[in-house]
Amino acid sequence: MLHGLKDRIYIQILLDGSFPAGFKRLQTATRELLDDFRSESAYIDYQFEDPSEGTIEEVNERRKSLAADGIVPINLRVADQGESSQKIVYPIAIIHYGSRKLPVRLLENESASLSPELVINNSVSLLEYKFANGIKKILASARPVILYTDGHGELSSLQTKDLDRSLHQYYDTDRIFLDSVVRINPEDCALMIVAKPRTLFSEKDKFKLDQYVMNGGRVLWLIDRLGVDLDSMGVTGRYVPVDYPLGLEDMLFKYGVRIQPDLVLDMECTKIPLRVGEMGNAPQLQLFNWYYHVAAQSRSKHPIVKNLDRVELDFCSSIDTIRTKTTVNKTVLLTSSRYSRLNFSPVDLNFEILKYDPDPSKFDKGPQNLAVLLEGVFPSNFENRVSVEMLEGLKKLGLEFKAQSTPTRMLVVSDGGVAANHIRDVAQKQWLPLGLNRYENVTYANKDFMLNAIEYLIDPKGVIGARTKEVKLRLLDTVRAKSGMNFWRVLNIGVPLLMLAIFGLIFMWLRKRRYAS
Repeated sequence: MLHGLKDRIYIQILLDGSFPAGFKRLQTATRELLDDFRSESAYIDYQFEDPSEGTIEEVNERRKSLAADGIVPINLRVADQGESSQKIVYPIAIIHYGSRKLPVRLLENESASLSPELVINNSVSLLEYKFANGIKKILASARPVILYTDGHGELSSLQTKDLDRSLHQYYDTDRIFLDSVVRINPEDCALMIVAKPRTLFSEKDKFKLDQYVMNGGRVLWLIDRLGVDLDSMGVTGRYVPVDYPLGLEDMLFKYGVRIQPDLVLDMECTKIPLRVGEMGNAPQLQLFNWYYHVAAQSRSKHPIVKNLDRVELDFCSSIDTIRTKTTVNKTVLLTSSRYSRLNFSPVDLNFEILKYDPDPSKFDKGPQNLAVLLEGVFPSNFENRVSVEMLEGLKKLGLEFKAQSTPTRMLVVSDGGVAANHIRDVAQKQWLPLGLNRYENVTYANKDFMLNAIEYLIDPKGVIGARTKEVKLRLLDTVRAKSGMNFWRVLNIGVPLLMLAIFGLIFMWLRKRRYAS
């Protein structure tokens, strides 16, 4: 990619200045990587800048300008031998190409499950991918189009607002009613997203989706098999989920997966608040593990999920892989932990399960598939089902029925809400960041998972392969280092001095003995 550059690319890195020791590593790794880039192409130029340098007025004006571009600082906390330090920093690089500019986030999101050292290590591992991806996107002359299906109770535009805002840096997004078009052309639609539908797909709509896939189209299926409403449970204390009548089961089965009519429970889960009493007139709330909200983690080395933190999936179902008549490779991207169990429909959901400590022996079903990537040649769901009259009608429209696809790919996730941000205020159209658990105040990797999946589905041979790069972090055992500090000081300082003194005494003794006479 760098060898094909024809014009200057300037990269502005807001990482100049002094930083805590842990964060200094990210600064150094960024400089070394850009030196490597520049050694491959003379069109790469970069400069480090300190946004906090200058007078108070200059700093405030600079921060205001950065905020207008959506660039905000973070309060960095880095632990070093039991001590922590804080500093306002901008872990951002801005790529400039002509009149275009594109910000690139260099620091991965901090996570409750990862130490600050591992967060920085993951950030260093992904630097090459992030810069290469940013350069590729800013050089692109045409923007791929991503379409959400509409008309079947899918997620609203407000529910996908945060994801769309991130996608708009690189893609154009829109919504499409399947019954309003005759055909979906893969050249016009790089990716189709079916995001949490709740009503029936007609056979005509299914046929259009099927032929879109047969012609090489890519689909991201975000499907809830059972309809569950946690808010209704909060009112009544119980809920009986029912199957969504989607009519998509036969299509997915033909393509190689089956979403089971069950709910996955996992001891590695997120929390919800429940009222445990009252203090005065105010309810007293306490957080409890809610086993139906799975904190899913990947055991795969696939670029979509490499170095990815946990993804929160609510009321998800298990996915079975099915053998197909054509060659379809199936890669499991997300699973529950080995402490999982299943509740099959119909099930009476209530909060009674939280009254008792969990019994690990009952969570004995092992890891359950929650997200599966399908790649290869897919058989048509309408194979041997198209009548002669329908074939003639397609011919009159200039269309051809395909019983087998060209090589393509799709991803199936058994939680339709994985792409949905929580809505704070519908009237004011205010939303929370995608992946933010508002009860725990922890951000899960839902957005990164969605962006990685979309990028891979659209261009699997692109720079996303750089996500597989791995940097091993060999952390110092700080407890052992402190406890043995005096020993190593004596060994490294005292012993050499003692040996030097002994050598000097022996040398002087031999010298006197030789020359004394």
